[in-house]
Parts: sequence; structure tokens; C-alpha cells
Amino acid sequence: MNQPYFIVVLAHSLHGRLRRIHIPYVFVYVVLALAVFGSFSLFGLATSYLRMSLKVANYNTLRDEVSTLRSRYQRLEKESKQKGVQLASLQLLANEVSVAYGIKRSLEGPSDISSEGRLLPTVSETFEEYNFLRSANIGQHARRSNPIFQSLNMMPGIWPVEGRLMSNFGQRNDPFSGDGAFHSGVDISVPSGTAVKAAADGVVSAAEWAGAYGKLVILDHSNGFRTYYAHMSRFEVVPGQWLKRGEILGRSGATGRVTAPHLHYEVRRGGTAINPHTYLRTTLARAESKRDYGF
Repeated sequence: MNQPYFIVVLAHSLHGRLRRIHIPYVFVYVVLALAVFGSFSLFGLATSYLRMSLKVANYNTLRDEVSTLRSRYQRLEKESKQKGVQLASLQLLANEVSVAYGIKRSLEGPSDISSEGRLLPTVSETFEEYNFLRSANIGQHARRSNPIFQSLNMMPGIWPVEGRLMSNFGQRNDPFSGDGAFHSGVDISVPSGTAVKAAADGVVSAAEWAGAYGKLVILDHSNGFRTYYAHMSRFEVVPGQWLKRGEILGRSGATGRVTAPHLHYEVRRGGTAINPHTYLRTTLARAESKRDYGF
């Protein structure tokens, strides 16, 4: 059976011979199909190449951005380290100034409280204390510190607040662990914000955050006597300030290691805690007529 075909006639240019070539239809169709397939393949390769080029361009852009961000991060990290060094230098300078002018002194405390670790104040409390210290005239307070040596009311003789006695001086059960522990002062229950008064004439030795004590004010009455006022909510004095008996030194609160708002009051002599009741007897009889103090 003969297949249809195309005849291609070729003529030689020199001697004029003719040559016929028979090309079947199937061969032509196969060549056309291959040409179409090749065209689609080339189009697919071209589009793939374009997509790859776009991805490479995007990758290069992202790589440049990452490199820029890395450089900025390294620059910011370097600046942060420089600021840290400057801050450390300022803190060292502040400590030296504090020691030179007696603004900040070492804090004494019983082992059962000081071993609990440092309890940091909140940001708002820190700013409040900073703003108060910034606005205080420390030089004027320091100049008024001399009268302590002429004062006749240097012995603790009044209650710093009027409230219910929560815990006595001496051995007690720790309110957190339940174990036996030595209590170096007395706890007087009062609402937060109650005015706390100086028990005797003296100079403010410290007014700062003191770990488990919370906000603590220490008054130096000379002759080795000091009184501690702990868990305050706000300071009304600065270190170096001279106070008379009955003047307000701060407000009670619940800062530090506490279970409820109250004032922790201590009397120390030569750094050793002694029973405050000895120095509260002068006002105890009058106070007992008003309320029950739990004795």
C-alpha cells in the first residue's frame, strides 16, 4: 500500500541533473510536532529562567538588607557597650560622692532578714524616690545636722505610729516559712499611708530600699542608738536631714518582705537590736487607754 508523500526536486547548477526526493507525510508531521514541542520547551525554559532571575534578584536584595541590618545592629551594640561603660563610671562616681558626703552608708540588718536576698523596688517607686531626692535641698539638711549634739530628746521615747501590735520582739514563727526565727523589732499594724514619726531627735542615716526591709529609714541618735522604720511606702526625708522627735519621716506601707501593711520598728544600740518596749513605756500607758496593743 503506497503512502502519500511529498516530492522535492533538486537541480544541480553545473550539469543540470535533476534529483527527486520523496518525503512521506508522516515524516513532515513528526518534524512539525517536534518543532512545536521544541517551541513550548524553549518558552518554558525562558519563563523558568526569568522566574529564577527574579528570585535571585530578590535574594540579593534581602541579603543586602540583612547585611545592612547586621551592620546597624553591630553599631548599636557597640554604642550600648559604650553607654554601659559610661553608666558604670557614673555609678562609681555617684558612690564616691555618696561616701564623701555621707549620703549613703552601709546597711546593718539581722541575719534572718538580710539573708532573704534583695527585693527590688518597682519602676514607679524608683522614679518617685529619684524625683524626691532631686528636688531636696541636701546641703541645707546637712547644715542642720549639728544640733544633734545639743538635743535633749535623743533617746527613743514615743511610738512612731499608733496601731495594733502584730508581733513582739524576740523569738517567733516566721510568717513565710513557719519556722522559729528571731524578730529584731516590733510590727505595728497601720493602714498604708499612715504618717510615721521620729521616735527621738536624730539625723537620717539612710533613706533607701533595703531588700527585705523594703523602703527603710534609719535615724542616728548618737551614743550608738539608732532606730529603724521599715516597709515604708514613701520617704519624707533625705540622708543627712535633722529631725526632731515627733516629726514625720515618711508614710507606712507594705514594701519588702511583708504579708500585710504595717510598720517594722527597731531600736539598735552599737549595731545590736534591743527590745523597743523599754523605750515605749513612757507612752504605753496613754496608748493602752485608746486601743489594745496585744500584750
